[in-house]
Amino acid sequence: MQLKTGEAAEALNVDEKTVIRWIKHDHLPAEHFLGNYQINRVDLLEWATERGIKVNPSLYDLEDTNDGKPLPLLSQCLESGGIHCNVQGNDVPSVLQRVVNLLNLPEELDPDFVLQVLLAREAMGTTAVGDGIAIPHVRNPLLLRLNMPKVSLCFLAQPVDFGAIDGKPVQILFTITSPTVRIHLHLLSKLAYALRNEQLRQVLKPPCQSELILGTLRQIEEDLERNKA
Repeated sequence: MQLKTGEAAEALNVDEKTVIRWIKHDHLPAEHFLGNYQINRVDLLEWATERGIKVNPSLYDLEDTNDGKPLPLLSQCLESGGIHCNVQGNDVPSVLQRVVNLLNLPEELDPDFVLQVLLAREAMGTTAVGDGIAIPHVRNPLLLRLNMPKVSLCFLAQPVDFGAIDGKPVQILFTITSPTVRIHLHLLSKLAYALRNEQLRQVLKPPCQSELILGTLRQIEEDLERNKA
């Protein structure tokens, strides 16, 4: 899961000097070990997603830790997690508290624990990706020990300041919960791709239109598969 700066540069389609500059001046998470930087693949994808930087698909190529099962569609996970309108809250903690309450977590999983790990992730750096959208998630999916992935979409009743890079308050939250790092990366990358689609951006604007959003997402996935054929 650890990348050298040269590998990170290849994944982000930049030169190695740019990656080192980002580490020193733009909060790209990295560990300094024996004179070299090492970058966690999950951290790199999240950092790039938050800044709208396109990444090489090779970044998503992980060893198969899913027992040969096909990776889930983003639309399937969104159906499972649900689309919620008019979610209340006036700051990040209160919003995330309500998001956790809507996640339909297993009984054995303490909601307060989930809230704390979501807040801990925000403390590391905002999950806002611009244009009023944030993607709160657990940095280490294995902490939750879930048996199935979900993506929950919440439309806030009022915009909340998440400290986004573009300065815009957040009103739309996609919350990812997944059982493995591989699925976490897969869903995060698919969501980042889908959010670049102008049609999806349009249907995400108020009012909250659940069926239209799901239908648009399914169409994006169908078009992507058709283009691969």
